[in-house]
Amino acid sequence: MANSPEQPKVVILYDTKSEGGSTDRFIEKLGMTFAETGAYVEKVKCKTRADYSFVKEFDIIVMGAPVYYLVVSSELLGAIIQSNLRRNLRRKNIALFLTCGSPEPMANLLYMPQMKAHLLTNKILEEKVFAPHELSDDEAVAGYVERILRAHRLASRNRSASLEWSDEALDMLEQIPSFFRNRVKTATEEYAEEMGYSTITLDVIDEAKAQLEG
Repeated sequence: MANSPEQPKVVILYDTKSEGGSTDRFIEKLGMTFAETGAYVEKVKCKTRADYSFVKEFDIIVMGAPVYYLVVSSELLGAIIQSNLRRNLRRKNIALFLTCGSPEPMANLLYMPQMKAHLLTNKILEEKVFAPHELSDDEAVAGYVERILRAHRLASRNRSASLEWSDEALDMLEQIPSFFRNRVKTATEEYAEEMGYSTITLDVIDEAKAQLEG
């Protein structure tokens, strides 16, 4: 069955310097909270040198890490700057988080921009700085997940409402296997929106397909 906007595919990209610590437990809780909503979820610990082409398969990319000595954990920043991650995040909906003991206004001013500066072309659905006591707080995690999913649904509805599909394009879409159709539809609409098209035709589908395969 194809994923709908209510059942998105979510990947959590994170970094931490400790194994089994508070950040790892938080990531597990975050993944479980997404899964409880019906979303498909995967969790991936970042490496600076890695192939991130797999993120194309996901509807929502959640990214975050602890702050160490005034800097966002290095493997995540390294992946954004040095790998193919940023290229594969193109046109993706993103949510950001930091785990940090500093006051939230300071963290938003000093630390969150370390990630956002490299994601200027992405739609950021939600961002949050989690204080240490919030990492195990069910309500704080659930609220973060709820805001992400709500923003994703709204973005999907707004995009669909602003675009029309030609009859020929709809016929082609119906011929695509159901398990793959939603991904093609979303990717095509994202491409059309970025390129300024108001109507999706067969030519637009071909252009979007070439971009996706590239």
